[in-house]
Amino acid sequence: MTQAIQAMRAGGPEVLEFNEIDTPQPGPGEVLVDVAAAGVNFIDTYRRSGTYPMSYPHIVGSEGTGHIAEVGEGVASWSVGDRVAWHEGPGSYATQVVVKTDNLLRVPEGVSTEVAAAMPLQGLTAQYLATSSHEIKPGHTALVHAGAGGVGLLLTQIIKHLGGNVISTVSTEEKAELARKAGADEVFLYGENVDITAKVKELTEGEGVEVAYDGVGKDTFDASLASLKPLGSMVLFGGASGQVPPFDIQRLNSSGGIFLSRPSLAWFVRSSEELAKRSAMLFNGIEHGWLNFRVGATFPLADAADAHRALEGRETTGKVVLTV
Repeated sequence: MTQAIQAMRAGGPEVLEFNEIDTPQPGPGEVLVDVAAAGVNFIDTYRRSGTYPMSYPHIVGSEGTGHIAEVGEGVASWSVGDRVAWHEGPGSYATQVVVKTDNLLRVPEGVSTEVAAAMPLQGLTAQYLATSSHEIKPGHTALVHAGAGGVGLLLTQIIKHLGGNVISTVSTEEKAELARKAGADEVFLYGENVDITAKVKELTEGEGVEVAYDGVGKDTFDASLASLKPLGSMVLFGGASGQVPPFDIQRLNSSGGIFLSRPSLAWFVRSSEELAKRSAMLFNGIEHGWLNFRVGATFPLADAADAHRALEGRETTGKVVLTV
C-alpha cells in the first residue's frame, strides 16, 4: 500500500486527507518512484479548491524527488535506485508515484532532498525566461515583478549570472531585502501610489529596460509595457492579479515595436533532451554556488493541509516542501 494526500472534494485545506491507497504500477515509458519530498505549488491549491476543474477524490501534487523503485516496459535509460526529480508527476503528495520518463531529471548527489523537490517547476521556469523567452545578454537590464517570489528570486540570480542587471518590484521591506540578497541592483515597493514606469525610467536615466518579466498580469501589464525600450520584450508568464484583458495589438507598434510573448513551461521542455539541458544549468548553479534555492518551510507529508494554509496565507517566503 501507498500513503497519499487526497483532496476528497473541492474546498479548503480541510478537504485534504492522509489515506492509504493501492500502490500504482508503472506502464510503458514510466517509472515508480519512492518519494522523498514533494514541492508545494499554488496550482495544487487551485486543483484542490476546484478553481481548476478536477475529479474527486484525487491525489494532490505534481512535483517532487526520490529514487526509482521500479521501471516500466521499454524503459532503458533509467534504473532502479536512480535519484530523480520531476516537474510533472500527478499524484506526487504520496510515498510512491508513477512518473513518465520524459519528465525525469537526474539529481546529482550533492543536491539536498529539499532543494531537489523545490527546484523543478520554478527553476525551469526561471531558466527558460532568461535564456529563451528573452535571452539575457551582458548589460541588459530586466524589470522583474514580484522579485521576492519563488520564480523572481531564481530569475534574478540567473539574470545576474548571465551578466544582466535587475530592477525588482516587491510588496514589503522584508521582501525587498530578499530581492537584494538575490542580486537585484535596484528594488522598490509597488502599490497604489507608486508609478512603476516613472520609477523604472528614473533608474534607467529615461531609457527603460530591455525586458520586463511579468507574472503579476492585469495590475502591472500596462506599466511593464510602458517601461520598455524601443524593440524591448514584454514577457507575460502569469496572472497573479488576474488575466490581462484583450487589447489593440497596434499598441505594440506605438510603444516602440515591442515584442510580446505569453509563454509557459510546457513549450520549453517538449523533449527529454531539452529538459536535461535546462536542468543541467540549474544543477550547475547549485553545485557552484551561484544559484540558491530558498526553501522557506517544510512540513511532514501528513500535514499537507497545514502547508496549504501557510502557502495561501502568505506566511512563507521561498518554496514550501513536504517531506516523506
